[in-house]
Amino acid sequence: MRIKTSTIITFIVCLAIPLAVGSIAGIATADAINSWYSGLAKPAFNPPGSLFGPVWTLLYLLMGISLFLIWRAPRGIARTRALWIFAIQLVLNFAWSFLFFSFHQTGWAFAEIILIWIAVLTMILLFTRVNKTAALLQIPYILWVSFASVLNGTVWWIN
Repeated sequence: MRIKTSTIITFIVCLAIPLAVGSIAGIATADAINSWYSGLAKPAFNPPGSLFGPVWTLLYLLMGISLFLIWRAPRGIARTRALWIFAIQLVLNFAWSFLFFSFHQTGWAFAEIILIWIAVLTMILLFTRVNKTAALLQIPYILWVSFASVLNGTVWWIN
């Protein structure tokens, strides 16, 4: 089986897009994570900080694989909608880091993470119409965003 160079390039680009978005947000907010966030009261179920990097890296890789599967699907309205919701959820994901960590707006970040959850659920539903594997790869993402929503809401409430 021979894989075309263009397919490999497309796969790399699809992986790079969410990884770059996550990396930029992570680098831009790292100082706040180590200073402001460390001083907040957190619930007992707050995971150790060392868990977030590997989890998000895995989630961004899964997003990239799903993006590749959707991109390679036949063109059509379902594919176009799936690509749009992917972009929307990624922008929301990016913005959350700044709302929470840079601007210290835990309440607004909580409202925004609910929008992320809705966008991810919508993405899964739209992906299902195009490629079921792409949709299934996003189950860990919605589970993590569900947990992160509870964590964000709790941090907002207790602070």
